Amino acid sequence: MDGTTDPDGTVVSSSYLDHLPAAFRETPFVGEFLLAFEAILHGHDDVAGLQEIIGPERSSARSVLRVADHLDPATAPTEFLPWLAGWVGLTLRADWDADTTRGFLAEIVPLYRRRGTLGGLKRMLEIYLRPLGDTVTRDDVVIIDDFAEPAHYFQVRLTLADADPARLRATQEVARAIIDQEKPAHTFYALRVVIPTMRLVSTELRDAEDPPPELLILGRNTWLGSR
Repeated sequence: MDGTTDPDGTVVSSSYLDHLPAAFRETPFVGEFLLAFEAILHGHDDVAGLQEIIGPERSSARSVLRVADHLDPATAPTEFLPWLAGWVGLTLRADWDADTTRGFLAEIVPLYRRRGTLGGLKRMLEIYLRPLGDTVTRDDVVIIDDFAEPAHYFQVRLTLADADPARLRATQEVARAIIDQEKPAHTFYALRVVIPTMRLVSTELRDAEDPPPELLILGRNTWLGSR
C-alpha cells in the first residue's frame, strides 16, 4: 500500500469500506483515506501493525480482537490499566490492586451519568474509601440534604469501625477530595467522621440490646487513665 493505485492502475481502497454503508463507496476518497488507519492496525511493508505488536502469538482474526481487549477493563493487561483510566479522567489509588481497579473502571462511565446527585456522590465515596482497611461500607456513608436553611447545604457522615488516628486522617483527606470534586459548584457541606467510643452501661442495658455489645468491665478489661 505505497500509493492509491496498483502498478496496473487499479485504485486501491481500504478493506474497511466493507464495514461502512454503501454511500461511502460512491467516491474513492474515503477508501484512500482509510488506508492510513488500516496501515496502522495491519502494518505497512516491513513495519508491524498494532495487531501484531499487541497480539503477535494470535491469528490475524484473533489479533484484531486483542486490540479491543485492551479497551475492556476486564481483559486489559494490568500495566495498561492506568492508561485506560486516563481515558475516562479517573485517578487511581496507589493501594488498589488490579481487581479493584478493573471493577472501578467498569463502573465509572455509568457512574458519571449520576454525577452531581446524592446517589452518585455516595457511590464514589464508597468506592474510594473502601480500600482504607475495609472499614467503610454502603451503610456507613450517609448524605443528608433536607435542610431548610441554609440553602444548598448538605452533610456527609462516615462511620468507621475503629478509631485508628492514621486511618481517620486518611479517610478525611480522601473524602474531602472526592466531595469537592463531585459536588455541584453552588453547594457547600460539612463532613463528619464517626468513630467508636467507649460506653459505660449497666448489665441490664447491655442485655436489652440485640445483639448485646461487648461488655467493658472497669478493672477487668477496661481502665480509665494509666494502669
